[in-house]
Amino acid sequence: MTGSAAGGNFRRKVERAAELRALRYSGGTAEDDAELSAAEAELRDKRRKVGNAARADYLIRDAMAQGKFDNLKYSGKPIPGLGEGYDPDWWVKGLIEREHLSGLGPAAILLRTEDAELDASLDAQFTEKQVRGMVEDFNARVINARRQLQGGPPVVTNTRDADAEVQRWRERRAAAAAAEPEPATEAKPKWWRRLGNRSS
Repeated sequence: MTGSAAGGNFRRKVERAAELRALRYSGGTAEDDAELSAAEAELRDKRRKVGNAARADYLIRDAMAQGKFDNLKYSGKPIPGLGEGYDPDWWVKGLIEREHLSGLGPAAILLRTEDAELDASLDAQFTEKQVRGMVEDFNARVINARRQLQGGPPVVTNTRDADAEVQRWRERRAAAAAAEPEPATEAKPKWWRRLGNRSS
């Protein structure tokens, strides 16, 4: 008997046992009870005889027959990261990449990316007080990250001088204002002239 035929017989017996169990609860006859007990005993014997490898093989073949392995994501493609060395944080990095999470990671890397984007963040502020507050907050986090001994890459991000950043912020704002063309406005006629035009 082939593996698929044995699997089909096994499945039929399990389905029959389920039917008989339903009959028992719905008030079946003594013959049904005897058949159910025999089927359950046969099923228990079969489970004892079948090893884990055979059970896994049966489940895989059954899933293949149902088409559960069709159209898998990496079907016919190399598995990403297969040839790389072992990284104990592989699942965290994979989660961050899959879910596009930001704000997670070692402080050194987060501070480096924030440092690269700090000028644009400062340009979005409206007052010098806000600019100073952002620079002071950034400097405090850089100093705090240097004090931490949690491992990971070293913190190489430099602190920023608040006065120099305010001066650069002013210069960028002045350059942006000078680059904007002044809107051409049409001279509106006086209100009494508009009234005169309506009446005529």
